[in-house]
Amino acid sequence: MRILTLELYILDMHLPQVLLVMFMVFFDHVIAVSWLQNPYLWNIIAFREHSSSNSSLLLAKTSAESMVNHYACYDSNTFPESVLTGGMGSFDVYSFTNLKNNQVSASSLWVTNQKREDYSSINAAIAGWEVDPLRYGDNKTHFFAAWTVDAFKSTGCKNLECDGFVPVNYARITPGDIIEENGGQTKVTIKIFKSKDDGDWWLHAGYDNQNLTRVGYWPRSIFNNMGDHANLITWGGFTRSSARDASPAMGNGQWPGETSAFVRDIKYVNPDGQGDSEPAPGHMGLRAYISHVKCYALSPFINDMFSYGGPGGCTE
Repeated sequence: MRILTLELYILDMHLPQVLLVMFMVFFDHVIAVSWLQNPYLWNIIAFREHSSSNSSLLLAKTSAESMVNHYACYDSNTFPESVLTGGMGSFDVYSFTNLKNNQVSASSLWVTNQKREDYSSINAAIAGWEVDPLRYGDNKTHFFAAWTVDAFKSTGCKNLECDGFVPVNYARITPGDIIEENGGQTKVTIKIFKSKDDGDWWLHAGYDNQNLTRVGYWPRSIFNNMGDHANLITWGGFTRSSARDASPAMGNGQWPGETSAFVRDIKYVNPDGQGDSEPAPGHMGLRAYISHVKCYALSPFINDMFSYGGPGGCTE
């Protein structure tokens, strides 16, 4: 059980993190056994290399078996039978100048659909920011989008590396673009929702959550389980590194707090593209997941936001 896992880690944690996790255990049962287990435990997040009929390169250039993946995220407290039409959030954006070619640090929004305990059935539309020197050839922060209909076993890709995501003309930002510094703290708001007009899954983004513009869409025809709706939405941070190296920093490298990385404006989105409700206790609340509490952490989810991150340093 997830709670037992966290309790074992608590024995070696610093006091602030002990109090944080203890609070989380009792905060609206956000730490619980999930029908989905954990979205970031899926091997799909390993960004593996595959070959398929529509993509020569999926989400990585190295094998999943040699990589270690970490996460600190919240997901919707929903079930396989749940019907969700989208989600949104505003993500603090950071850069890292010291990441190695085998390291990734990212933050993202996942909109997914999966049958109970059948990980190969995962359909996903994903967007966020990442620093990935191997992929982009630099240590700059890039906006990205990705998709799959079978947990990246043979379908899907990141950015525009295969057919699937359709960018709109004259978009203010395109998957793969560098997110430019905007004089200090930069934020990017991301919204993914199934439009009632055409049934496609649309991606909107912007640096002001009141002025989002269309980036592009994933046609409903490329999905199978998610053609009509999603059943899980995830917000949070992610890192990836070689098994032989310490994991990189997440967020801005600080433990959750006033000066750490935040995800704000967290809402479910209706088919009109409006953020009409924020997660609340109960069925539509959120559950917390942390891969390794010695390296990363989450704050409680309060008032449509949470902070996350950590210095990294894990080798397992």
